[in-house]
Amino acid sequence: MKTEDFLSDEFLKQFKTGEQLNEFLSSIQKRAIEKMLEGELDDHLGYDKHQQSDNPNARNGHGKKKIKTGYGQMEIEVPRDREASFNPILVPKRESMVEGLEEVMVSMYAKGMSVSDIQEHVKDVYKFDVSSSTISRITSRVAEDIIAWQNRPLETVYLIVWMDGIVFKVRENSKVINKTVYIAVGLRTDGYKEVLGMWLGKNETSAYWLSVLTDLKSRGLQDILITATDNLNGFTTTIRTVFPESSTQICVVHQIRNSMRYVVWKDRKEFTRDMKDIYGAPTREAAAAALDGFEQKWAGKYAYAIRSWKDNWEELTVFFDFPIDIRQIIYTTNLIENLNGKIRKYTKNKLSFPNDDAVLKSVYLALREASKKWTMPIRNWGIVLNQFLIIFGDRLKV
Repeated sequence: MKTEDFLSDEFLKQFKTGEQLNEFLSSIQKRAIEKMLEGELDDHLGYDKHQQSDNPNARNGHGKKKIKTGYGQMEIEVPRDREASFNPILVPKRESMVEGLEEVMVSMYAKGMSVSDIQEHVKDVYKFDVSSSTISRITSRVAEDIIAWQNRPLETVYLIVWMDGIVFKVRENSKVINKTVYIAVGLRTDGYKEVLGMWLGKNETSAYWLSVLTDLKSRGLQDILITATDNLNGFTTTIRTVFPESSTQICVVHQIRNSMRYVVWKDRKEFTRDMKDIYGAPTREAAAAALDGFEQKWAGKYAYAIRSWKDNWEELTVFFDFPIDIRQIIYTTNLIENLNGKIRKYTKNKLSFPNDDAVLKSVYLALREASKKWTMPIRNWGIVLNQFLIIFGDRLKV
């Protein structure tokens, strides 16, 4: 039967209920799986059924096996060989679940569903029971993916690398403590974003970031043109220790938040508007003049905020060295904070994690889900790339 015949109105009318349609699709899947297994055996033996061959190994009937698929549980016939050396890729020995369904479970886990939630969902939708140990075994395979992903080679140059940390509660030695997952996201020379890695440590420090940057370099990264970070003490010095030519931009949004910390409610609107005159200025000189006016107006009440702007002035105003299209990308760490928000969304059901492996597994799966949407280069990529080539032509090869 042709595909268009399956989709015809007359054909579909024969199914009065969703259950009838599901049974039909299940039978189609059963037949397809069995045909694919026959094809796998042909490949294993090196000759098709009914062909002559010098291979002493030969077909040896079929065995029955119950498997679990997206259409529920079914019994299939698995072809055998005399030497019992045939191990199907589609449904391996001692496995009872097709790979597609395992991916569904991993995706559910990535979106924050607990093991018990996944069990209930599978039972409701696919009409069979799956044990908690099976689900844990399936999601634990992610650990191997994490190791391979975390150690993969990187590009030699990234135009921009955004770096930030996100805090989780993790159990350690019978206590629940805060630990930080350090995340770095790079902008490649083709305009696409890429999560470079994740690292788990205790409270965010520039000393730990040093080990992160060293790891990036050991994986082939030779140069970062611009880094965008929060205003963690000593961070800029740490970056220049490993990547001395990198321009480091401190996130203006972080600076604004820190400045607002001690501002009373009635002053906040006016205080915020005056700060905007600083970072919204057309040039560094105009920004410095706006800061002088800001200081004259508010130093008497909020000296700490003024001092914070002045202490971080060089790193806060790096974005003025670049054209407007690059400025808009680097003056905040919004990109990575948005990513952190998605991670929080996927992990919000987990108030704390039992160990380090559990938090890394959850964050990795959340990163994998979130980055699936990174299917296009950044906005105005052609313009941005040309500006980078003009400014960094001697360090940039595309």
